[in-house]
This record gives sequence, C-alpha cells and structure tokens, in this order.
Amino acid sequence: MFDLQWLLIAIPLAGAALLLTWGKEADGFGHLIGTFASAASFVLGVVLFVRLLGEDAAHRSHSTDLFTWIQAGRFHVEMSFTYDQLSGLFVLLITGVGTLIHIYSIGYMANDARRRRFFGFLNLFIAAMLTLVLAADYLVMFLGWEGVGLASYLLIGFWQHKESAAAAAKKAFVVNRVGDLGMALAIMLMFAQFGTTAVGAVNAAAPGAAKGVATALGLLLLLGACGKSAQVPLQSWLLDAMEGPTPVSALIHAATMVTAGVYLVVRSHGIFDASETARNAVIVVGLVTLLAGAWIGCAKDDIKKSLAGSTMSQIGYMMLAAGLGPAGYAFAIFHLITHGFFKANLFLGAGSVMHGMDDDVNMRHYGALRKAMPYTFATFALGYLAIIGVPPFAGFWSKDKIIEGAFDHNIWVGLGTLLGAGVTAFYMTRMMMMTYFSEKRWQDDVHPHESPKVMTVPLMVLAAASALGGLLLLGNWIPDWLSPVVGKVPEEDLPISALSISLLALLVVVIGVAAGYLLYGRRPVAAETPADSSVSVFARAGRHELYGNELNDAVVVRPTRHLTRFLVWFDGKGVDGLVTGIADRLGDTSQLLRQPQTGYVRSYALMMFGGAALVLLALLVVTLA
Repeated sequence: MFDLQWLLIAIPLAGAALLLTWGKEADGFGHLIGTFASAASFVLGVVLFVRLLGEDAAHRSHSTDLFTWIQAGRFHVEMSFTYDQLSGLFVLLITGVGTLIHIYSIGYMANDARRRRFFGFLNLFIAAMLTLVLAADYLVMFLGWEGVGLASYLLIGFWQHKESAAAAAKKAFVVNRVGDLGMALAIMLMFAQFGTTAVGAVNAAAPGAAKGVATALGLLLLLGACGKSAQVPLQSWLLDAMEGPTPVSALIHAATMVTAGVYLVVRSHGIFDASETARNAVIVVGLVTLLAGAWIGCAKDDIKKSLAGSTMSQIGYMMLAAGLGPAGYAFAIFHLITHGFFKANLFLGAGSVMHGMDDDVNMRHYGALRKAMPYTFATFALGYLAIIGVPPFAGFWSKDKIIEGAFDHNIWVGLGTLLGAGVTAFYMTRMMMMTYFSEKRWQDDVHPHESPKVMTVPLMVLAAASALGGLLLLGNWIPDWLSPVVGKVPEEDLPISALSISLLALLVVVIGVAAGYLLYGRRPVAAETPADSSVSVFARAGRHELYGNELNDAVVVRPTRHLTRFLVWFDGKGVDGLVTGIADRLGDTSQLLRQPQTGYVRSYALMMFGGAALVLLALLVVTLA
C-alpha cells in the first residue's frame, strides 16, 4: 500500500497539468478538477495514515524508490520518498487544510476570469509541498523546495495587473533565492563530507562529523529555513505577499511554504543534534522573530498584514522549539499543526470579512461586524481564542509546551516566549475589537454581508479543529508518535513547576487581552490611520516593519544598484571601449593606407618612377661616399 505514496504527489500534479494546459472550455469546471485532486490526495493520505497507525512503532517508516534520478560516478540520487510518522502528519495537514482552502476558493474566486489557472497554481503548490515533505533525499527535497518557491511566485503575483502584486511576487522570489543558496551549499557539503545526500544517511553520519562541518551544515540549512519560513533576517517578503488572493495567504501561512523551514530543521535533527552552536543559532533566530513579528502585528491596520506579522511570530515559536533539540522537536511540530488550523481559520475569516466589505483590508473601516457576519465572527473568535492560548483551545496546549521547554533551556529565553504570548494576546484582541466590536466605521455605500456557505463551511471545520487540536497531546500522543523519528523528549528540569508556568502564561495573556480591550474596545477608534508623526516611536517602527525594508534598501538594494551602474559603465567604456577602440584605430590606420591607392595607372607609374629615382639617388650617395 505504501508503494502508492507517490500518488499523493502525482494526483495534484496531474490536476495542475490539466488545468494549466486545457483550453478555455474548462473554465466552467476547472475549479472542480482542482478541488477533487486535492481532496483525492487527502483521502489517500488518510488511508495511509490509518495503515501506519496499525503498525508496530519500530516499523512505521516506508520508503519507495521510483527510479534513479542522477547517476554520475559515485554521485547517486534516487527519486525516492519516505512515508513515516513525521511526513504522515504533514501530508494530512497539507492536503486537509489545502482542500478546505480549495473549497473556500470556489466562492472567493467565483468572479475571477482566470479562476481555472488559479486552481492549477494551487494544485502545483500542494504537489510541490508534498514532494518536499516526502522526499527521502535532500536533492529531491530541493526539487520540492524550488517548486514551492515557483508556486508562491505565481500565486502572490496572480493579480499581476496590479503593480504592487507583481513587485511582491518578485520580492518573494528574490529573497527566497538567498535562502535557497544556503540550502544548495548545504547539499553540496553533505555530498563532499558523507558521499551521499540521502536524508537518513546524512542524519546517521552527522554525529561522526567534525564539529565545524556539523555547524556549517546547520547554519546553511538555517539560512534556507529563514528564507522559506520568513525568519529574521529574510522576513521582508512575507507581508508584501499579502498582495495575492486571500486563499493564497492562508495556504502559504498555514499549510505550505512558511512551515517548510521548520520541517527542514526537524527533519535534519541529526545535524543539529551534532552542533550546539547551530541549535543556539536556531533559538536566537526564533526568539528574535517571534518578538519582531508580534511587534509588527500590533501596528498594522491592514488585517492581512497584521496576521502576516502574527505568522512570523508563531513560526518563530516553532523555530525556537526546534532549536531546543529533542526537548522541542515534537512540540515544534505540534504547534505547527495547531497553527495550521487556527491560522488558516483566521486568514480565511479575514477573506470573508473582505468579501463582505468590498475588498477593504483596513480594520479602521470595520467595526461592529459581529451582527452583520455572525458565522464569520463565531469561527474567527474560536481562532482568536486558540492563537492567544486560552484553555482548552489548541494554541494553549502547543504554545505552553514550547514555553516550558524555553524555561527549561534558559530563563531569559523563557521570559522572551512569555512576552511574545502577551503581545500576541494584545494584537489579536486589537484585531477583534477593531473588526467585530467598537463602533461602526464603514462608508454608507458599503453593505457588510455574510459569505456564502462554500466559504463559511470550511471556516466551521477549521474553527472546530482550532478548538479541538489540543487533543493531539492527550496521553502524550504526539511526542510518543514522533519519538522514533526525532528522539524521545527528555525529562524537564524546570525552575518552577509546569503548572506554575501555565498559570503565569495565562496571566500574561489576560494582561494582553485587557490592554487590547482598554485601548481599542473602550475607546473610539479613528476611521483613518494616524500620521507617523502623531504615534509613538514603537508604533512607527512596527508600521515600517522594524525598518527591515529600509535596511535592505540601504545595505543591499542601493549598493547593488550603484555596483550595477558601475559595471554597465565599465563594460561600455572599459571592456567594450578597449575592443572597439582597437578596432577603430585599425580602421583609421587602414583609411590612411588606402589614400595612396587611387586606382589611376598614371599615378602608380609616377610612384614607380619616383621610387626608382629615389633608389638610384641612394645608390649614388653610397657610391660617392
């Protein structure tokens, strides 16, 4: 049965091929083909997962070799896939949430003339991400890695008639190439050191590698992870990516692209276990990003960009947990799954609000929408309770385990995760107050209304998962399930009890909720965004995304532009000038030499006579001398 795992990829890939090559006659039903392809892959994923559940824990890894992809000397790469406890969870998340997003998109993109192509790109995205997580070789993983980058480029820039969307797609593509360079160099180093790029073989050999090699591999893989998962310093593309249709935002943030970096670190656990330096780097990146993303989320009035800052922050939690090693790998994946539920719910909920508000994304133009959009409000509220970590909702269980692990590692890291939890509660309460409560602020020509059932039913399913996702921790199931892949979670040595940490985290969340309510629930909300000069320096920095774009412009863009202009000048005046200058001088010389060649016989006779006279004169002079 597990030999059929390649069909998980082949089905959505075939759907993408059909939708992108079929003519306009498929426009009327192309969305159904795309949705069916994703759903069929999900059903197969469920069947395989159930089969895996019934097997002995020590024999739950199944590899399939399709064919030899590369054979050059001792460099051998099989097109092979592995379905195990880790990849099985990702398959369910990608195809399950992905299918709900496909269904939602049927309504959201109903009036788009290029809907068939949109669904083709969605299928391509699903197929590429499945290739990434099922790959048994890092080079095959890189194939999916680049496929995800291509699909994101196509979807972020789907409305390419908008200059901002085209620019956002290019920005995402270029920034990710920086991270991809790290991934590519890591694969080269693996082959140079271990003679293979197979995932299992590299993880097995990593503990025996020199510390410097393990650290270099870990840091290069971290660079790749930062690009895909929008972690500092390669986070600048994520908020601009909101220019794509909202279902794209949900797919990127919940089930596919930004989770790839976390998967890469966890799947490469053997490398990171062999280098404490690399693990510490992952922790630092995760901690900085979770605080930076939360800060940005507090300052944005664009509902999608505020949620994008939230994604940065939540992925930061996952990266931090992955940096904790065996103590955090399982909980990084646990939070990744629960985040997939509530973040897809929140993004699709934001799309539902936009649908009812004539595509306006500014929360300052909302207010009091809970009555006009009751289903959207109810499902969004469940996602809100999950992300801020209110028990018994999903985020409480997964985030609290990361906070516990952080305190076990270092009290300052633990305090950083607590601060992030409080800020998360603040910006999400701000979003709830500005959107569904406070006073009505929309224009007279805007008529908020509930979305159709094809959009609200996926919201209900995701809301239920947001509420119940914490059950994965029941009986310590998810750590035990993943332990054969990433190792057993060691006993914690906490400075205070786990219960005390949970109560402290809940107290911090309550403080964040109270602050958000007092500032945005009890006070009037301005209908227009205040000028930068009238807000605090902290709010101004958040609005400008902590000046990340300005920093990139000063450090990378402008120097590169000046360098390019110099190289163009040097090429034109220097290299080309040298070549064309020599040619011009030769041409001038030939022109001078051509002047005596008149074509007149009398002139040539005169020259011959003159030449003979000069020769005779010279001989005479020599003789007399």
